[in-house]
Amino acid sequence: MNNKEKPIGFFDSGVGGISVLKESLKILPNEDFVYFGDSLNAPYGTKDVNEVKKLTFNAVDFLLDKGVKVVVIACNTATSAAIDDLRDNYKDIPIIGIEPALKPAVEISKGKSIIIMATPMTLAEKKFSNLMKRYNKEVNLIPLPCAGLVELIENGIIEGDQIESYLRDKLKGFMHLDIASIVLGCTHYPFIENELIKIVGEKTNIIDGSIGTVNQLKRQLISNSLLNEKKTKGTVTIYSSSINSCSSINSNMIELSYKLLKS
Repeated sequence: MNNKEKPIGFFDSGVGGISVLKESLKILPNEDFVYFGDSLNAPYGTKDVNEVKKLTFNAVDFLLDKGVKVVVIACNTATSAAIDDLRDNYKDIPIIGIEPALKPAVEISKGKSIIIMATPMTLAEKKFSNLMKRYNKEVNLIPLPCAGLVELIENGIIEGDQIESYLRDKLKGFMHLDIASIVLGCTHYPFIENELIKIVGEKTNIIDGSIGTVNQLKRQLISNSLLNEKKTKGTVTIYSSSINSCSSINSNMIELSYKLLKS
């Protein structure tokens, strides 16, 4: 198998990266994908940075063993904690991360406020702090840590009273503000976009970084002469660390992943 025909590796702490994978299937329909969700160790957003780094390196090694040609870290927390070390360690393969899509949010804000929903660890990391410094003079940026939201989504709770109650409680202190956009700083969060819209209304922009990440993936494939030239539709293979374990956290991660992929 030549390098062009090798699959693209995707990694997330669970099902969140499926939101990025869905965009990849639209833009790169002829590529094959291998997705690894570390649901056994989810969530990452409340863990120590060094532990997240270790888990992320283990996941990348898993994907490399599957013969991938590119690795996409489809997890904001893992990107914040480990992307620089990953690129230093794996110099022979493109490694692409994701970050909260503040730039497009600021461009359409018209001076209004922007809420950034993310895990506590993503918001606490230096990478996010640098991103905030780049834009906080132009617009009022409101970091909103959402501990517990990943766990709900990992268990397939993406609509209904429980998720609506969680979001209303999180947003109640900001409903009096003129909010231009809500930036989804975790790849799990696009799956609850409809519930968000019910609360903030359709005039508030909901923005995530999936499209920007996939566009960067395509650029890397082209620049490294790795774009698959086959004419047939690609395949998706999903793995989970929770398989064959006694974990109560989303042991049906693969089933949920395929369901979200088709939604």
